[in-house]
Amino acid sequence: MAETRTAICRFCHSFCGIKVSVEDGRAVKVVGDKENPMYFGYTCVKGRQLPQQHYNPERVLRPQHRVNGHHEAVTSDAALDAIAARLSELIERHGPRSVALYTATYSFPYPAGSAMAGAFMQAIGSPMKFSSGSIDQPGKPMAIAFHGRWNAGPQPFSESDTWMLVGANPVVSKWGGIPQYNPGKRLHDALKRGMKLIVIDPRLTECAEKAHIHLQCRPGEDPTILAGIANVIIAEELYDKDFIETEVDGFEALKRAVAPFTPDYVERRADVPAALLVEAARTYASAARGMTTAGTGPNMAPRGTLTEYMVLVINTLCGRWLREGEKMPNPFVLIPERRGKAQAEPKPETAWGYGEKLRVRGLGDNVSGLTAAALADEILLEGDGQVKALISVGGNPMAAWPDQLKTYEAMKKLDLNVTLDIKMSATAKLADYVIPPRLGLEAPAITQPNEFIWFYGFSTGFPEPYAMYQPQIVEPPAGSDLLEEWEFFYGLAQRMGLQLTLNGVDLEMLNKPTTDDIFEILCKGSRIPLSEVKKYPHGHIFDDPSITVLPKDGGCEERLDVGNVHMMAELDEVRAEALTGHAGYRPEARFTHRLVSRRMNDVYNSSGRDIPVLVRNHSYNPAFMNPGDIAALGLHAGDVVRISSDHASILGIVEEAPDVRSGVISMAHSFGDAPEHDNRVFFIGSNTGRLTNVEKDYDPRTGMPRMSAIPVNLERVDQTIAAQ
Repeated sequence: MAETRTAICRFCHSFCGIKVSVEDGRAVKVVGDKENPMYFGYTCVKGRQLPQQHYNPERVLRPQHRVNGHHEAVTSDAALDAIAARLSELIERHGPRSVALYTATYSFPYPAGSAMAGAFMQAIGSPMKFSSGSIDQPGKPMAIAFHGRWNAGPQPFSESDTWMLVGANPVVSKWGGIPQYNPGKRLHDALKRGMKLIVIDPRLTECAEKAHIHLQCRPGEDPTILAGIANVIIAEELYDKDFIETEVDGFEALKRAVAPFTPDYVERRADVPAALLVEAARTYASAARGMTTAGTGPNMAPRGTLTEYMVLVINTLCGRWLREGEKMPNPFVLIPERRGKAQAEPKPETAWGYGEKLRVRGLGDNVSGLTAAALADEILLEGDGQVKALISVGGNPMAAWPDQLKTYEAMKKLDLNVTLDIKMSATAKLADYVIPPRLGLEAPAITQPNEFIWFYGFSTGFPEPYAMYQPQIVEPPAGSDLLEEWEFFYGLAQRMGLQLTLNGVDLEMLNKPTTDDIFEILCKGSRIPLSEVKKYPHGHIFDDPSITVLPKDGGCEERLDVGNVHMMAELDEVRAEALTGHAGYRPEARFTHRLVSRRMNDVYNSSGRDIPVLVRNHSYNPAFMNPGDIAALGLHAGDVVRISSDHASILGIVEEAPDVRSGVISMAHSFGDAPEHDNRVFFIGSNTGRLTNVEKDYDPRTGMPRMSAIPVNLERVDQTIAAQ
């Protein structure tokens, strides 16, 4: 007889509350939990496939060791012994910097693992810690460092009269501004109460279809459009004069910088009607409440930091931050209480170039962390400080890192390549050791990570003080040899004689703790004790109306900065770029299209493509194009084409998409495999990261290269690939 248990879905970062049917110790069905107060019974198609993910025949169930080009099963103890010995040898010979850590998207839902990984790197003394955030949206923390953070936080979506999405489609991506906890319902409810939605996007996305105003722009022109909107707000005096006067610096510098970005200029450059741009600016600025937020695409396009900075500028021009006496939407639950003040926080003395210096392109540490876009170089470049060993947690560098061909050479050059993965991904195939971790239903869980992302960017994290704990739901498959991520690093530390410290607490290194012990340490000092959260199997909103925004400190002189010198100089650079070509557009002369990134509803980066239900439409990432472009090029849906940047080429499969504007190719990232598998494009797709050159068109502060809005050409190729 089936037993039903509540759980936290960890297929992605949204942490939906679910109900799991368990029969004979196996999860057999997943549905949304209607009693969950944050998600209202929502779960997506990916979450409903958790049983298929857990019992997938392609899942790696025992550690793998690569010997003579082939992987063989070994025990976890044997793998830990060998890895620990090799790491010790490399550190002894080359120093701690020779060991690098990469934590990625799938490490996020497992906070004990990512925390223990960081503690391990601290214990060995290596500064070489990299994350996927450095090649996703590094512009967010960098822009906050330039602009400043409002201590009380942003106005909440639930009370907004307007919202502007810049290259974000949260109903699919579960990210980008609309709270990612049943975002479809939240958007529906907001529109029903009269909220005006503005979307800036080259595609008529699911969100754009519901928008009051859609600026279907040329790719990569987000800074131009946002500067144009700021121009209108200032010229028509639609800004919050009192807030600017009392809390903001740099207004005159901003006014001068955006003055050339007139609606007519924006129309010629970005191909959005001037009248519609003005309407968007007036609609947004005339509302009482609401925010502007940006998604992954604009951050992957050129000048992502400037885009994020201009998003903050527009919010500040309109005074869209919480004020004294307003209720704090989320004072946190499983981390220490936050009582915001109606004031700006101190900005960092320097936002980049401090700490660890990388050996390429003058890059170093910055507020978004060391850039993974330079990690392949650090592996390939001979000499002192060369990275010899890489541990990847919850990531797939071969699919996710830019400049895939360079990444491929780096993966092969490593003296020790270890990946923690549930399947033989493109990276795992090249790894010396593959350590399979437990999956979401096989280990306890807490929602704490989605509280911490408030610090990464504004309008992220839970919109209310929600928290949930999940005990282990099922045992791992019979005959498996799996470790939780934290157990891997703890096991290495034991063997290497290291002392690990988490959240200021020295761990007991002889008697192994439990996952719940680790959670208690991570939740030390939380507003609500973890023991209290455990009392609510459906999750709970720990509201406290008495927690309101505090007044500004007497003598506080901190101000938000809308005229940062670095950002104004970059705006001047944008305006100085020559306008050439059709309708004033300035495409690189020899390229006909721009390739933009996108999300697909059925997969999560490189995860989910081994589950039949999730690839029922495509097992690849189609090259979505406007039907007019397809016809003009003499192509047909289903044709295989070669898509070429000035750096490399990939194969794509053409698919009609009327929602994509002319001159654009829209493809999901993190597909494909190593180059020798390119002809399997119909089964594995293509890696758009291969088109990126990490040494060109990169942000000199974050190292972020151009990963979207990539100038490309395309040509039809031999169609025997399709026949195969």
